[in-house]
Amino acid sequence: MIRHTESRLKLGVLAAGAWGTALAANWAQRHQVTLWAREPEVVASINADHVNHRFLPAIALPLSLRATNTLADVLDADILVLATPVAGLRATLEALKTLYADATLPPLVWVCKGFEPQTGLLPHQVVRDVLGLVPAAALSGPSFAQEVAKGLPTAVTLGSADLVLAERLAECLHTPSLRLYASGDVVGVEVGGAVKNVLAIATGIADGLALGHNARAALMTRGLAEIGRLCERLGGQRETLMGLAGLGDLILTCTGDLSRNRQVGLALGSGKTLQETLESLGHVAEGVGTAREVARLSTELQVDMPIAQAVAAVIRGDLKASDAVSQLMSRAQRTE
Repeated sequence: MIRHTESRLKLGVLAAGAWGTALAANWAQRHQVTLWAREPEVVASINADHVNHRFLPAIALPLSLRATNTLADVLDADILVLATPVAGLRATLEALKTLYADATLPPLVWVCKGFEPQTGLLPHQVVRDVLGLVPAAALSGPSFAQEVAKGLPTAVTLGSADLVLAERLAECLHTPSLRLYASGDVVGVEVGGAVKNVLAIATGIADGLALGHNARAALMTRGLAEIGRLCERLGGQRETLMGLAGLGDLILTCTGDLSRNRQVGLALGSGKTLQETLESLGHVAEGVGTAREVARLSTELQVDMPIAQAVAAVIRGDLKASDAVSQLMSRAQRTE
């Protein structure tokens, strides 16, 4: 049970990548935050130097932010925030299930975007699969880690099947620079956050090929239509995609140079291989794995998603980046 929303709460943020560290730093303005990391050197650098040298270098972190590599240190948290990549979500949930075997699990908020590899499940489905029905919400929206950590103005969405819970969590987690909007459409929030990463790779490819602003705008617009079709097929609402978790995140990720997924597309468009691209990036780009899952899902569910399919083909090595654009432009005419 969450205490009064204006109280100073205990937050546990699990995983100290760039995004987890940024959120922990922002929330430390208002709450007591413990940041869990697997890497001992990350824990040491945050506690001693107040900088995450590995994942968020050159950004000073609040002196009150405490890091640990002992998961039990978050046992008394009022809210747990899961900042692992989608691929690591299930393992983290299993660890929490063991840790809280004899205690009440606090509300969960996950900030990963994508579909679980192999299963194609959205994060809320993975949570339900491991923990059953628990108080939980997905945080998504246009947000670069560096800007959130610096306290620059940011607005995001909290989606939950329990709208009242989403509203209460939004009240708890807002800060002077981080505004949260509640939504009762967790599917729409998650699908928007996942598929926009695939489209960021597509627009990055187009920009890497120097195809111009017209091509980028067309890919973003038609890509939003693809997100809408998949969202509805999975039980979400298209209206959700007109907000921060859909259009807002799409604009930022497809145009902002801090986007890792856009960087992947730029590299592929300039002729680099996927392996070269990922090695030079040094961070997880969720869109790479998501593209594969979205392509598979769209085929299985018979959802028309030509842009996502083309990106997946480029990532698999079945299609050259330049040929993917030609393939999209030569599709049969249709009404919008």
